[in-house]
Amino acid sequence: MERECFEDEEVAVLLNEHFVSIKVDREERPDVDHVYMTVCQALTGSGGWPLTIIMSPDKKPFFSGTYFPKHSSYGRPGLMDVLGQIQHQWQTNSDKIIEAGEKNTGAVKLNFQGESHGKLDENTLHGGYLALKNRFDRLYGGFGDAPKFPAPHNLAFLLRYWKWKGEEDALSMVEKTLQAMHNGGIYDHLGFGFARYSVDRQWLVPHFEKMLYDNALLAMVYLEAYQITAREQYAKVAREIFRYVTRDMKSSEGAFFSAEDADSEGEEGKFYVWTPREIKEILGEETGSLFCQWYGVTEKGNFKRRNILNRVDTGKRPVNPAMDQEAWNKTLEESREKLFAVRGKRIHPYKDNKILTSWNSLMIAALSKGSRILQEPDYLEDAVRASDFIWSRLRRCGDSRLLARYRDDESAYLAYIDDYAYLIWAMLELYQADPRPLWLESALELQEDQNRLFWDSANGGYFFYGSDGEELFARPKEIYDGATPSGNSVSALNLLRLARLTNRNDFAEMAEKMFESFSGDVNSYPAGHAHFLMALLFDIVPGKEVVIVAGRDKDDVRRELKPLDLIFAPDTVFLYRLRGDEFKKLDSMAPFVQGMVSKEGKTTFYICRNFACRQPTTELAEVQELLQS
Repeated sequence: MERECFEDEEVAVLLNEHFVSIKVDREERPDVDHVYMTVCQALTGSGGWPLTIIMSPDKKPFFSGTYFPKHSSYGRPGLMDVLGQIQHQWQTNSDKIIEAGEKNTGAVKLNFQGESHGKLDENTLHGGYLALKNRFDRLYGGFGDAPKFPAPHNLAFLLRYWKWKGEEDALSMVEKTLQAMHNGGIYDHLGFGFARYSVDRQWLVPHFEKMLYDNALLAMVYLEAYQITAREQYAKVAREIFRYVTRDMKSSEGAFFSAEDADSEGEEGKFYVWTPREIKEILGEETGSLFCQWYGVTEKGNFKRRNILNRVDTGKRPVNPAMDQEAWNKTLEESREKLFAVRGKRIHPYKDNKILTSWNSLMIAALSKGSRILQEPDYLEDAVRASDFIWSRLRRCGDSRLLARYRDDESAYLAYIDDYAYLIWAMLELYQADPRPLWLESALELQEDQNRLFWDSANGGYFFYGSDGEELFARPKEIYDGATPSGNSVSALNLLRLARLTNRNDFAEMAEKMFESFSGDVNSYPAGHAHFLMALLFDIVPGKEVVIVAGRDKDDVRRELKPLDLIFAPDTVFLYRLRGDEFKKLDSMAPFVQGMVSKEGKTTFYICRNFACRQPTTELAEVQELLQS
């Protein structure tokens, strides 16, 4: 539409003569996008991008749609015709248009109220599980038909449901999906990282765009699957995601860029695809032929007569080279490196160098989790550096108000609920990986700011934009977990984790109010609120607080705790009472740990439920057994 309409002189003349044209980057202004996408869905029954909205001067929308060609064709109205008709109607019957705008805004405002109906309980969790089970693709993994999205929060919920109920099918659905996605063309087998979605059911042909948020959320799920199964394959995928992100998406200052486009040289996927001849010229005839067999590269091709590397249907095309497994793996890796080097000389897709607080926070959370589970200190260093960038560059001078976007030395836009919620999540994961009270203190500071700026004191839940933000015709609250989990879903779990860490009853009460406020929405379609279901499960399942007391350096203690990091324990929070003045802060943030001391100079564990603690133990094996129960 940009090429056909917005860069066309005839369209530009019509727009500039009769309209005020505003182009919105929906990643910088998700508040605008969210409000007016709801308008489009209400008026047309569907939505999507590019989104086209026409409104009166007082921001009351009366017309909406998605893609419009320049001229009407094949039953689709053209932008020139639409604009001409609207201009005529505005000149001859503007009162009717204004009235329509008033009705539309009134109807849309009702959609943002949320619905409190019924109660959220174990039946809600079972309903979410069964809905995902019914939509599960038994042949290729994932949920539903094409196009197929990774939806990592669905997988994360299923892992927690498995832990709670021991439902093996929940785990098998996750494993099937993780393996199928990694085998598919949605995964970049040369440079690593996942594309945004697959256009087909098999995960073969991706929409080649790579998003920072997808790779952060998927890395976390692969890490959790590794904890549960000890399958090295899952750890390997997580490492490869981090390798891609830190190599290709990291700015010189340590923050992370938003995305890489699907197109290069005007063609979707051109950067990524191959012919057998290209591969054999680089690898030689023998190794090239084996590599082509392994990754399904044929003369016919699977994408515009060229090939997306993939391992879909691997059992139907086995490769039996005359070498042992170790030698074959070495050959594959050497071949990958050669092809990757050649691919690097191609014209690269455009990189969106926006640095978004929300998506960076997801990657900080993922890297922190990776550093803890995989014992990789470099990941922690990357997470801390990105966190430092946010704290130094994405807060407004004067009042330290969090901001949403950084680009070309400019920070802009008051942060939204997702920015706060995801950054609190990141601080909590940093604290679990690097037990400095600073991270917990930062999470509490952000939570207080979020409550002040976004909380709906009348009905509960958080508005999408703050009380100090630009006022739109409606102030929405989002609960649906779409491509990313909603700010409200993440906040509900944040509040409960903070309540468990600090014994703050007010945080727990706010989460309970959210369960009440959004009960109608969630009960009507539990599977569309998978991250919110994780918060509900965290609330329902009796959890544990583990306070670790040691008079030693935090790095020594972290190494000692490695066996605990390999346990999938989503219902457990850890507090660290270590030596040094810095750690005295913990007593003020979590007063219930006061008086907990190490026994005989050893690392001592206080295992508590609802802040009632067992006798302390110095036996790591005992703690392992309790966490696995």
